[in-house]
Amino acid sequence: MTVHTKVAILGAGFAGLCMGLKLQARGETDFLILEKADRVGGTWRENTYPGCGCDIPSHLYSFSFELNPDWPRVYSAQPDILAYIEGVVEKHGLSKHIRLNAEVTSAAWDADAGLWRIAADDGFTVTAESLVTAWGQLNRPKIPAIPGQGNFAGAAFHSARWDHGVDLAGKQVAVIGNGASAIQFVPEIAKVAGQLTLFQRSPNWIVPRMDRPYTAEEMAAFRARPAMMQAVRDEIFKMAEDRLAARRAGTLPVEEVPIPLAHLRAQVADPELRAKLTPDYELGCKRVLISNDFYPALTRPNVALVTEGVAHLSPGGVVDGAGKEHPAEVVIYATGFETRSFAGDTVVTGANGLGLDQAWADGPEAYLGITTPGFPNLFMLYGPNTNLGHNSIIFMLEAQADYVLQALDAAAKGPITVRAEVNRAYNDDLQDALAQTPWAGSCTSWYKAESGKILNNWPHTAQAYADAVARFDAGAYASAVQASEPAE
Repeated sequence: MTVHTKVAILGAGFAGLCMGLKLQARGETDFLILEKADRVGGTWRENTYPGCGCDIPSHLYSFSFELNPDWPRVYSAQPDILAYIEGVVEKHGLSKHIRLNAEVTSAAWDADAGLWRIAADDGFTVTAESLVTAWGQLNRPKIPAIPGQGNFAGAAFHSARWDHGVDLAGKQVAVIGNGASAIQFVPEIAKVAGQLTLFQRSPNWIVPRMDRPYTAEEMAAFRARPAMMQAVRDEIFKMAEDRLAARRAGTLPVEEVPIPLAHLRAQVADPELRAKLTPDYELGCKRVLISNDFYPALTRPNVALVTEGVAHLSPGGVVDGAGKEHPAEVVIYATGFETRSFAGDTVVTGANGLGLDQAWADGPEAYLGITTPGFPNLFMLYGPNTNLGHNSIIFMLEAQADYVLQALDAAAKGPITVRAEVNRAYNDDLQDALAQTPWAGSCTSWYKAESGKILNNWPHTAQAYADAVARFDAGAYASAVQASEPAE
């Protein structure tokens, strides 16, 4: 079956839904959202591990046009965020524009027809005048190749594919990885596991999670006075923007980081354990995490921290780099996501038969994080260098979607592609700016390729990005007919 639409959108997480809602709000009805799963929600559908929640306050981690007076906490948990997403879809009747269980496997630009040909794994095909991708950056679980994985006799799964059928009560559990997901679920499963062994590659900077429930009176006030709710959102946004200045490269050496070090000292009395948990790299080089219960969990008698690395898995457990075997009945991988390709397994082919993987051989990059030379009428949400380390990505998504609306108006006159020289100049300036941020520091992180090129993050404030994409510059683009050669 083949259908035609003006705009095809890949993904029904926050980004794809934001694009659909923006199109619908301006009266557009000819668009289709293709979603690989059987439910909307993106990362908030897929991550269901114990303790899963957001590290951006609820009133900012939501659409500006759909403020929610009923957030139960300052920082909301996964079920509440997913319920919010589904509620927005239902309220706006967006379901009629969403096709579920349709994982896109390929998208190819047909220059003769001037449209995209899109194929899903169920045989469904779409032709579209424009393609908007909303793949996300944190939705493709990454499990490193560890010798002996096939020999392990117990249950094993990634935290983003949590196996709720595995009962952890009284079990010997090994957790490989200690990033943003692990610091949320480790305290929860430590309460029930017989023994929990956490394998840490490098420690994280962790600050207190200033969380609390909203009272019934506060929620009633938010409902009665939307301006009050907006004021809370604005205050959170400003505080987040102000924090960025403190995370510039070289501003805070390790020994001068007061809040996270004080947090660690207050919660971990054992000097040996505290030393293992103290980072030796700049604050912000890796993602700064927030938690009140991770450190206390590591002081429990049934929890052990291993810093010697992982050599291999045995039938009965995990062998560390020093050759010691740690018995385990369950292995949980908290090893993050594949964040470098952006497209995942989707094969994207632009003008002249150029594959997106070829165009991005030296690492993904895009003009404004939204469009790349040689791929006409292709617009990305949450694309290269649009991730944040300090503020809400939903603010960024809304700004991007508004820019794409302007781009679609321009593309209605004929297919367009960003000029190669414009893209090159933009990304050269971007990398120069990123070199002055904490992410260019001494650590290894998912933000940065082996070459040192920072692929994921935006170096400035969120407001600076919104200002950069506020106006569509037609001069940065060329007709796709004229631009026959892709970027080098």
